Amino acid sequence: MLMSVVSGLVVSVDAFFIGVSLGLQKQCKFLHLVIISAFLFGLCMLGFFIAEQVYERIPFDPDFIVGFAFIALGLWCVLHCFLPEREKAASLQSIALVGLVMSGEAMLITMGLAFIFQPHATLLIPVTVALAHFAYSALSFCLARTRHVRRMPVAVSHVVSGLALIIYGLMALFVEIW
Repeated sequence: MLMSVVSGLVVSVDAFFIGVSLGLQKQCKFLHLVIISAFLFGLCMLGFFIAEQVYERIPFDPDFIVGFAFIALGLWCVLHCFLPEREKAASLQSIALVGLVMSGEAMLITMGLAFIFQPHATLLIPVTVALAHFAYSALSFCLARTRHVRRMPVAVSHVVSGLALIIYGLMALFVEIW
């Protein structure tokens, strides 16, 4: 049970950099982050209950799905920072899109953890993932409003976030948790 909580904390590190991204946008308020986190919590709970149904139907070890999914998502985050971007002013639609992506990712994280820890998965998994996402993103949101973080290149947040997901994917593939 302790490993599921630790895993939920580890794979939620990328939310720190999403909070930085939102904090650097002047249009984004802390209330937006709270609303995103409430939606994220709901999707984590949904993902947890869906995972049990899906787990029964997978004829092979679901660690392969989890591992390769997180590695692919991590690689996408790292490679995405090297694509040319068009600078646009942040809008409520872009903030909502970031929230949807973060919530969907948290749901997949919850499902992945539930797969790994089946049949001993508990409600601590979605609660830990949701609370860790909120805590990391809220902390970094507030830090992003300071002058020191404003100087951080955007690529750093993408690379660190992506590497955290890749490491978790490798752990899912190669580390047996009893």
